[in-house]
Amino acid sequence: MVFDFAVDKSVSTPFGAVVGQKRLKRALLCVATDDALDGVLVTGEKGTAKSTLVRGLADLLPEQRAIADCPYGCPPADRRRQCEECRERATFPVETRPVPLVTLPLGATRERVVGTLSVSDALAGEATFEPGLLARANRGVLYVDEVNLLDDHLVDVLLDAAASGYNRVERDGVSRIHPAEFTLVGTMNPEEGDLRPQLRDRFALSVEVEGERDIENRVAIIDGDLGEATPDDDTEAHRRRLRDARDLLTAVELTDEQKRGIAELCLEAGVDGHRADIATARAARALAALDGRPTVTDGDVRTAASFALGHRMRSTPFEDAPDSEDVIDEHFDGEETDDEDAEGESTPESESESSPTDADDGEAGEPSPDAEPGGEGTGESADDSSPGERDGGEPRSAEAGRDADTDTNESNDRDSDDTERATPLVPGQPAEPIERAASPEIDEPNAEDAAGSGRAASAFSTRNDGVRVRTEPADAGDGVDAAASVRAAAARGRDRVETRDLRRSVRSGAGEALVVFAVDASASMRPAIAAAKGVVLELLEESYTERDSVAVVAFAGEDAEVLLPPTDSVTLAARHLKELPTGDRTPLPAGLRTAADVIDRAEPDAAVAVVVSDGRANAAENPTADTRAAAAALASTDARVVCVDSGEGRGLLADVVSTTNGTLLDLDALTPERVEAELARSR
Repeated sequence: MVFDFAVDKSVSTPFGAVVGQKRLKRALLCVATDDALDGVLVTGEKGTAKSTLVRGLADLLPEQRAIADCPYGCPPADRRRQCEECRERATFPVETRPVPLVTLPLGATRERVVGTLSVSDALAGEATFEPGLLARANRGVLYVDEVNLLDDHLVDVLLDAAASGYNRVERDGVSRIHPAEFTLVGTMNPEEGDLRPQLRDRFALSVEVEGERDIENRVAIIDGDLGEATPDDDTEAHRRRLRDARDLLTAVELTDEQKRGIAELCLEAGVDGHRADIATARAARALAALDGRPTVTDGDVRTAASFALGHRMRSTPFEDAPDSEDVIDEHFDGEETDDEDAEGESTPESESESSPTDADDGEAGEPSPDAEPGGEGTGESADDSSPGERDGGEPRSAEAGRDADTDTNESNDRDSDDTERATPLVPGQPAEPIERAASPEIDEPNAEDAAGSGRAASAFSTRNDGVRVRTEPADAGDGVDAAASVRAAAARGRDRVETRDLRRSVRSGAGEALVVFAVDASASMRPAIAAAKGVVLELLEESYTERDSVAVVAFAGEDAEVLLPPTDSVTLAARHLKELPTGDRTPLPAGLRTAADVIDRAEPDAAVAVVVSDGRANAAENPTADTRAAAAALASTDARVVCVDSGEGRGLLADVVSTTNGTLLDLDALTPERVEAELARSR
């Protein structure tokens, strides 16, 4: 069942009976305490009670009063949060109901999520709006398992609703807006692909889970499942704790010093925008309220920061993601050091030996009589920003903005001056990897080649593939969308479909596409390998729009191997491509056959094979014949083939191009834009 109330669905294992997973329980209780914490992202292993705890959380929440006959469950006492129909009524029936829990399945259609005209009513000649899952999730919990695999058209819907609190439906003759406020809980396995950055940032908190490592706990889980033991169940205690925390929350305060510390910590972590600051502050208050305290401790801030920063700290290519716990520890350890220094400075001996500069560093120590309240440099706190503000590209500070201008104006000087002083790294910021390299950007030699570059797949299509995004008038000979045609007739008040009511579906375009890089990993190919790595990662960073995938095959020595299976994950690609195998021979035929095999197995709607080599095959008895046969196998996949010659044009790449009807490029012409142009032509 996709949708149900907690009272109607028996929870197999209550919240309090789940063994272990203390951090996940605390994170879920935080968002249940403060409604402004709008979501939790849960990453980690399968089979770790993630879904069980989410369903159990809905059972903990206090019942809510709702308008009984409203499909959106509008609150009877808050006119601002009611739908238009409820606001126009003078009286309405009121009921008490459990908090709704709605599961959004990966295969859900757009109509199922946002709502549309009821087909059954349309067949009866009535134009009736049928609410979708977002309507049912209003004032409740929306749960998405494997949220990183959710289709992008549904991600866009979630982003719009999460930002505004409303669902707007404008399609098939339907124009409707209704409230859609929900707590978003998503689970994902990072190995299966990344989450779009826009959606990742919409989760206020995140927590990483894993299976229990304690033997006694694992035995307790087995006993509970076999029914051989009754697990300890403190669900009722959690319910009381949550109820008391919600009542206490407004009385919990953060000190100005704690707010300043949170802002400094988020700057040190290098996160974008202000949502991390706000989420940390709110989570710290929620943790204090859950413990029954009206004051926030440093421990609350530490825990809250670990929830709010983890998913917002991103890795750079070929570097592991910075550990939020390390950044948090460095921040608080630094504060403790400042406290000790300040205590030392307060003694007469220290004062006589300290310089004025040293005396200014002890912020945590006793203030001097001449110091002004609040200290120098106080500014707007993180709480001054609303959770819903769009803060995409603002500079992190005035100094950061000035640095950016300086970097732009003096880039030529930096390129020519190898002795320029480096910029110090802040805690948590990884060093730039030496091997990271992107291909040089050059003007395309042919205007025709440049045409069509970019994500061409985003163009709409009327073919029967891709995601349905809207409908448009159709002729009798076109592929007719029967349901949309019936809705169009009903919208005109007709009980029969006429020619003018015919509609056809407009879809987002072709399905998934795959780019396979077959890279010569022989020792002489290091510059080409670096360029290919850069192009792969740039393509992946831009692949969120259509979920296009990239794979990498390396051939060296005697054979070829798949280094990177088809993926759209930048993190996974960086990990797999950190080190490439090398060899002293070039088995070009093996590389071509392996690339063809990857394409055959993936069965993409469109494919491009990019072969990067000097073409000097020397790992077969008859390199020329073997290369041509392997090229024929690659051509049979119907993929567009682009050969990138990193040598002097004396190898066998010309034979590959001839056999596959492909394109031959110099290494300098290998750019993400050129690959995207080839991908557009393959669709």
